[in-house]
Amino acid sequence: MEISPNANTALITDDTVVLGLLAVSLGLIFWTSARPDGFWKKFYTYIPALLLCYFIPAVFNSTGLIDGNKSGLYPMARDYLLPTALVLLTLSIDFEGIRRMGPKMVIMFLVGTFGVMFGAVLAFGLFEIISPSTVAGDTWRGMTTVAGSWIGGGANQAAMKEVFEVDANLFGQFVAVDVIVANVWMAVILFLAGRAESFDRWTGADTSAIDDMKRRIEEYQAQHSRIPSLTDIMVILSIGLGAMGLSHAFGKPLAAWIGEVAPHLSRYSLTSGFFWVVVFATTIGLLLSFSRARKLEGAGASKVGSAALYILVATIGMHMDLGALFDRPRLFALGFCWIAVHALIMLVVAKLIRAPLFFMAVGSQANIGGAASAPVVASAFHPSLAPVGVLMAVLGYALGTYGAYLTGLMLQAMAG
Repeated sequence: MEISPNANTALITDDTVVLGLLAVSLGLIFWTSARPDGFWKKFYTYIPALLLCYFIPAVFNSTGLIDGNKSGLYPMARDYLLPTALVLLTLSIDFEGIRRMGPKMVIMFLVGTFGVMFGAVLAFGLFEIISPSTVAGDTWRGMTTVAGSWIGGGANQAAMKEVFEVDANLFGQFVAVDVIVANVWMAVILFLAGRAESFDRWTGADTSAIDDMKRRIEEYQAQHSRIPSLTDIMVILSIGLGAMGLSHAFGKPLAAWIGEVAPHLSRYSLTSGFFWVVVFATTIGLLLSFSRARKLEGAGASKVGSAALYILVATIGMHMDLGALFDRPRLFALGFCWIAVHALIMLVVAKLIRAPLFFMAVGSQANIGGAASAPVVASAFHPSLAPVGVLMAVLGYALGTYGAYLTGLMLQAMAG
C-alpha cells in the first residue's frame, strides 16, 4: 500500500512551507482546545486534541496537499526533537517527592505499568487463538508503539516506532487504537472519580495521605513556580539540545561497535543507533533530575519538551494514509481486550493493598494517558492534586522506553 495516494501530485513540496503549515495547524488545535465554552468545548469533549495533531497532517497527506513520504521533516524531528523532548520531560522527576507520597501510590503506578506489559502479552496470545489474522504479520510491531504510549507517552511511542521499524500505515492504525481505547478508559476513570467514597469504602482505604499531599504540593508550587525569563528559556534549550547532541555522539558509535563485535544482537535492536540515542537521552534526563537542573521545571522545561514533541507528532501524522485505518477494525477489539487486562489487575491490587481510588486512577492514567490526561484525572479529585498526575506521568516517560522495549521483545518472541 502506498503511503500517500497522491505521492506524485502534491500541491506543496517545499519543506519550509510544509513546516509552516504544520505549525499553524498545531497552533489552531491548541488555541481552539483551550476555549472555555461554546462549540469548541463540546467538540473537544469527544475529539481529543492529540488525535487531531496526528490526523490533520494525515488529511493533508491523504488528499495530496503534501507528500509526507518525500519530506525531510520527520527525520529532522526524530533525530533532533525526540531526544530533546525525552530529556526535558524526565529531568523534572522528583524521586524524593514520589517517596514521600507513600508506597501505595508508587505500587499502583508500577502495577499499571505491569498491567500494560502483561496485558499486551495476554491479549496477543488470546487473539492468536480466537482471531489469528488480527495479530498476524507485523502486528506485534504496532503493539510496541501502543506499549510505549501507555507506559510513557508520545515520545516513547515515537521511539518504539523507530526502534522496531514500524510501517507508517500500521503505526497510523495503532495510533487510532491507542487514542480511542485510552480515552474510553479515561471516561470510565472519571466516572469512578465521582464515586470515590464508595470505592474507598469497598477497598477499606485510608485517604489521610491524600490530604497531606495537597498541602505539600501547594507549598512546592509557591516556592518554585515562576514566569520564565529569556535566560530560563535559553538554559532549557541548551540542556535539551546539548543532551540531544551528546546522545548522538555516544549512541551511534556504540551501535556501530556492537554491530561489528556482536551482529547477532541486531535482533534485540542493540545495533540500532537510534535505540541508543533514545536510551542515552532518557538516562541523561534521569541523571539531571538529581541536579539543580530539575528546578527548571518551575520555568516550564516540560512545556518546552512537549512543544518539541507535538511538532514530532505532526511530522509523524503527515506520513499516514487515513484509508488504512479502516483496513483492520479488529485491532480495536485487541486494544479493548488489552486495556481490560490492565484495568482488572489495577482493581484487584487496589483491593488487596487497600489503595484509595485516587492512587489507582492516577497510577493507571499516568501510564495510559501520560502527562496530557493524568493531571485531568488527578484534578477530578481536587484541583491542587493535578501536579501529582504530572509527577507520576513524568516517571512514566522514564520507564516507557525500557518497559515498551521489553514488551516488544516478548511480543516478537511470541510472533516467531
